[in-house]
Amino acid sequence: MDPGALAGDVGFLLSRTSGLVVRAVNAGLAGHGLRVRQYSVLVLAADSGDGVSQRDLAITLGLDPSQIVLLVDELQAAGLVERRPAPADRRTRLVAATARGRRVRRAAVEGAHEGVRRQLGALSDEEQETLRALLERVVATAEPEP
Repeated sequence: MDPGALAGDVGFLLSRTSGLVVRAVNAGLAGHGLRVRQYSVLVLAADSGDGVSQRDLAITLGLDPSQIVLLVDELQAAGLVERRPAPADRRTRLVAATARGRRVRRAAVEGAHEGVRRQLGALSDEEQETLRALLERVVATAEPEP
């Protein structure tokens, strides 16, 4: 089907590209038992050292806090993350990668990158870097969600 007027619509193109990349990355992560959103939480938890709050995960990933709870529950059930009390506020729970979670994260990164490369293969390395830089700027300057 011809997308017609949507063919030049930036919102449509971003959404469609996102869907294509997510499917390709999910395929690359499947062998590690992960999907894109789980992988994103695992990366942030593994790279945070002492852990990251579920609230900060929700803000960074642009997801509803209830979605983060479910993702963390799945990762915890798989033994990839754990919830720890925050040293400064024992009411806050931090999500931290377990040793197994850090190993899975290191092993899964290539599958994630391969999925992106597969979908962006029509672009040169320079074009991919330009796209990445533009998207980073959009995300960095976005207004907070209400």
